[in-house]
Amino acid sequence: MADPNTIYKMTVLTMLDKVDFPLSNTQLSNFFLEQNYTDYFTVQQVISGLLDSELIRFESTHNNTQYHITPLGKETLKYFADKITPAIEADITAYFEKNKMQLKEENAVIADFYRSTVPGYDVRCQLKEKNIAAVDLTIHVKTKDQANAICKNWQKQHMEVYTYLMDALIR
Repeated sequence: MADPNTIYKMTVLTMLDKVDFPLSNTQLSNFFLEQNYTDYFTVQQVISGLLDSELIRFESTHNNTQYHITPLGKETLKYFADKITPAIEADITAYFEKNKMQLKEENAVIADFYRSTVPGYDVRCQLKEKNIAAVDLTIHVKTKDQANAICKNWQKQHMEVYTYLMDALIR
């Protein structure tokens, strides 16, 4: 039997390979915790090891980190595919069948901010569909509190904003 960390690494790679969108740290961790495979800290070590080995890459915003499998990760997965048991494969499939729409929606709505070249902050709000931005909006605000509020509200109200923009601009 393979080392548990190797199995965990191959499980993460398998999960990232099976979807056409990135998975967040929380989403990956939840899978392992819901299945009672291991604890949160072990999952973080596994993810860190995969990043160090360049088998996965990440994109971070101020409130979220999303992971993608790299070409090297895909190649490694082919080489070690036998480390994933049919039971683990079934658990991954069941997890995606149960949560795929929620997982996809969580990763389709992105909001982040950064200090602007002029006084204040630029807030970037995105709504993605299959990794293509349906909305990519940058708003300049004066304070960090305003930037945080926009990011938080974008997560909750993105569809209302999208609908309003489309109605207003297509007329």
